[in-house]
Amino acid sequence: MGSNHGRRPSWDEYFLKVAMLVSERATCPRMHCGCVLVKDKQILSTGYNGSIPGDDHCEDVGCMVIDNHCVRTIHAEMNALLQCSSHGISTQGATAYVTNMPCTNCAKALITAGIKEVVIFSDYHDTLAEEFFRRAKVELKRLPMPEKIIKYDIENYTSVKK
Repeated sequence: MGSNHGRRPSWDEYFLKVAMLVSERATCPRMHCGCVLVKDKQILSTGYNGSIPGDDHCEDVGCMVIDNHCVRTIHAEMNALLQCSSHGISTQGATAYVTNMPCTNCAKALITAGIKEVVIFSDYHDTLAEEFFRRAKVELKRLPMPEKIIKYDIENYTSVKK
């Protein structure tokens, strides 16, 4: 994407950067993933891959690997959808901003929850997600990874003089 010095990030860049920040809470060292569900430019929920409430974290006790997948964690997309579910928030027509291509199961859950667009910047290993998105007419947008730097430049803001 290059530098955005002097310009605001696009909405897609902004929400992908939020997903990147959300991914920092992930507790499985095998992959950190973040998801932000958005409708009408408003964040509905966020999710990252982590253990079920009250359980041990992979980073503390190790991963629980079956068939080369860690089954201890709930994926970012599922956590974001479940957060909406537990708060009674409709995801119909929303967009999912995800740091990585969803796995097959998360793709099916996003489709069934009414997500109409998925925006990613990183591919995951080969899944059926892209095929399911195509069948369900969910738009998949691949964008370059946004800049990792947060430009919080308080020193150069004009302040009101007393």
